[in-house]
Amino acid sequence: MAELRTDVHLSAHDDLYAALLRLHEGRTEAESLRIWSRLVLLLANHIGDAEVILQAIALARPGEAAADAHPADATGLNHLREGRGQ
Repeated sequence: MAELRTDVHLSAHDDLYAALLRLHEGRTEAESLRIWSRLVLLLANHIGDAEVILQAIALARPGEAAADAHPADATGLNHLREGRGQ
């Protein structure tokens, strides 16, 4: 079974976070939601493994026990999971 990687694996994560913020500057909420949808679908296609994508969906779902105990909380990436700033 494929496993979702939840350890910190991003290079230049601060630059990536800044680029994600810039992506939404000046956009309406509806435009931002469409952008997020496109980005998620592009990345899901790149991953290509439905099991891994479903694990990520389960961890991203608010209020789920798995999401509340996500390893990203310990890595400082919880703002990415919960949509919060740094």
